[in-house]
Amino acid sequence: MRSPQENMLAVLDALEPEPLTIRELARRTGLPLASVHRVVTRLTAWGALERTPQGVRPGLKLFELGQLVPVRGSLRELALPFMGDLYAATHEVVSLAVLDGTDTVWVEQLAGRIGPPVPSRVGGRLPAHVTAAGKVLLAASPEATEALCANGLERHGPGTITDPERLRADLAAVRERGIAINREESRAGVLGVAAPVVRDGTTVAALALAVARRSRSSPELMAPAVRTAALALGRSLRMSA
Repeated sequence: MRSPQENMLAVLDALEPEPLTIRELARRTGLPLASVHRVVTRLTAWGALERTPQGVRPGLKLFELGQLVPVRGSLRELALPFMGDLYAATHEVVSLAVLDGTDTVWVEQLAGRIGPPVPSRVGGRLPAHVTAAGKVLLAASPEATEALCANGLERHGPGTITDPERLRADLAAVRERGIAINREESRAGVLGVAAPVVRDGTTVAALALAVARRSRSSPELMAPAVRTAALALGRSLRMSA
């Protein structure tokens, strides 16, 4: 039986940007409706959730707490000018991501109306093996790679690498080239390219760009621009330290 604190964490972990009903939260968490109702009532009173006619969604208190995360602040602030330049040059979806355990977590993202429908969002996460940014980060973290392979490589798109040996070979190529390519691995119709952001010899983030499969652009054509922006951001991080 879960403790009240564990119930609260389970509900928070199940949230989405769009409103969810109590019943949907109960389905996602596996908790009884009464338990979810109690948690939602407490979180709403605190400001972590807000009610809408369609259900509950994250409230301003969670947003305020999120702004206190150091990686979101310093890294994002330094990265935004480089991300802006990359977006202005390509008009594709530009993302900045870090590794949390075996997941890719997006710190910032710039996207226009014509960008592909990527499965990522700021604050969202996906298993690292299904994104170009994640593969860049895994290439620098053998421990995370082995943990991910041990748990099984979940399929998310038609191109997802689900064989551990094939993933290890792909990551070796990423380390050699300094670039990772995503070929519909996170979602059908979405391609991507990412490069490591390195500070003092350590990969601290990944800068990525997503393009639609139907686009005239391609990950290979965009790779030099992404690599240049990532190198420039890495230099900026070193100078700010």
